[in-house]
Amino acid sequence: MRSDPDGLCDHELLEILLFYAIPRKNTNPLAHSLIDSFGSLEAVLKGTYEQFLAVDGVGPSTAAFLVALSCVRARLPQKGKEEPPAVFNVREFSKFLPGRFGAEETEVIEIYCLDAREHITFTKRFVSAERDRANVDTEALSGFVAAQHPFGIVIAHNHPAAPAIPSAADDAFTARLQVLCELHGVRLFDHFIVGQNGLFSYFSSGKLEEIKKRYSFANLIGGRL
Repeated sequence: MRSDPDGLCDHELLEILLFYAIPRKNTNPLAHSLIDSFGSLEAVLKGTYEQFLAVDGVGPSTAAFLVALSCVRARLPQKGKEEPPAVFNVREFSKFLPGRFGAEETEVIEIYCLDAREHITFTKRFVSAERDRANVDTEALSGFVAAQHPFGIVIAHNHPAAPAIPSAADDAFTARLQVLCELHGVRLFDHFIVGQNGLFSYFSSGKLEEIKKRYSFANLIGGRL
C-alpha cells in the first residue's frame, strides 16, 4: 500500500477494503463495478444489503461486509459534501445536477430511485463504452427497475460537448423508458439533460407529458385491450 493513502483513487481504496472480505482474489473489477453501479464511493458506503446483492460478483458475505462499512460510515461525523436533495424537487435537482456532471468528459446516465414520499433511495450510474453517447440497453434497464422496484425514477444524463438540447435519440430513449416504467408500474418523474449551456428538463418543457400520452399502453394498442 502507498505511504500516502490520500493519493489513492476511490476504486483503489474500495479494492483494498474488499480484499479483506474476499481474500486471495483480484478485487479490482468488483471495486469498479460497485462504484459504477452506485455512482460514487460515497454512495457505495450508503448501500443496503439487498442493493449490494444486486451487483454482479457480490455474494452474501461480501454484502454483509459492505453493510458493516456503511454502518461505520453512518456513525462518523460527515464533512459537508454536495449530495442529491433529500426529496425530489425539479428546482433543487436542477441546482444539484450541473455539479454532479460538470467534470464528466464522456456521456453517462444516472437513474435515481424514489419512494412513495419522493425520497431518493438509490442511484445507479450507467457508463457506456461509447465516449460520445450514453447508451443503456432495454434489458439492463428492465433488470434494474425490476430489482429495485421503486415508486418512481428520475433520469439524468450529460452532453459534455454540446448544449442541453434533446436529440432524437434522447427522445427515443425517454419514450422507451416511459414504456418500461409503465410496464413495471413505476412513475417516470423527469429526464434531465446537463449540457454546456445549462440544463433541460423533459417535465418542465412539457415534452415528458407529450411522450407519456403518445406512448401510453392505451395509445400503443389503439385504445383497446
